[in-house]
Amino acid sequence: MPSKLERRHYQVIAIAVIAVAVPLGFWKPTVLIYGMQRAGLYAAIALPMALTLGVVHVINLAHGDFIMLAGYVVYFVSLSFGLDPLGGMLPMFVAMGLIGALVYVLAVRHILNAPLLSQLLLMFGIAMILQQLANLLWTSQPRNLHVGYVTASATIGSVSFGVYDFIYVGIAVVMLLGLIFFLKRTRAGQAAVATGQNPRGARLVGIDVERTYLVIFSLSVALVGVLGAVFVTRHSIFPTVGLPFALKSFCLIAMAGIGNLSGLLLAGFVLGIGESLITSFKGYGGWADVVFFALIVLVILAESIRRKAM
Repeated sequence: MPSKLERRHYQVIAIAVIAVAVPLGFWKPTVLIYGMQRAGLYAAIALPMALTLGVVHVINLAHGDFIMLAGYVVYFVSLSFGLDPLGGMLPMFVAMGLIGALVYVLAVRHILNAPLLSQLLLMFGIAMILQQLANLLWTSQPRNLHVGYVTASATIGSVSFGVYDFIYVGIAVVMLLGLIFFLKRTRAGQAAVATGQNPRGARLVGIDVERTYLVIFSLSVALVGVLGAVFVTRHSIFPTVGLPFALKSFCLIAMAGIGNLSGLLLAGFVLGIGESLITSFKGYGGWADVVFFALIVLVILAESIRRKAM
């Protein structure tokens, strides 16, 4: 959990973001609206990764590829049986949770105490397996699932905008509140918090650390399955579609701090607004990722300088 000083630090950042967002809303309201939608997507994807990193202490480089896998499954099931893809959210939660448990048992649990480089290489290998498997089964051709309600729009004054992507904001908020409740109010969640803070101490008080790791990793992948069912309604899917989202999720965690789930919403808001603002200028859309990663470097450097000064 963040310290009192860190919470005050994030409060200052939040005030600064609001101070920027309010005039931006008057100057370019669509930038603010679409920035909030992007923020919801990025935060919703980053939250499960943050859960795994905070408790299991493994950087899941295959995080985005699990979203890709869930998207493909929902895509083909929807085409084959004519089902609404959003109806696949609960089934994918269960199915991807089982896949996450299988991946953990077969691979992840064997490298928990390994050096960081070994962990990264293993998770990178899992990501490559999922990508190449998707490429062999379904080719690299982008696939789109067309559903009519994604084009729903609203008009406020003279501003018209799409409203469907606010579903990501709702998912991010529900996911955050659900995880906070799980970690604070349930025995399994409290065991996860204790394990993430001090695995050795957790074992001494009788917590089954290995089972906790299994539950948390499976839960993280299950939540990604829910996102995959929603993701496919709005985005093209292809074998490497999840990679940029995995990288951005890791960067958001670096900005917010490990264990600071609430801070991910703020970090996602900064990223979403920043990208939306840059892409609003004709001919500069390609700079969005460059500016984002440069911002990450600046944030990490500023945080390092602040810690040294303390």
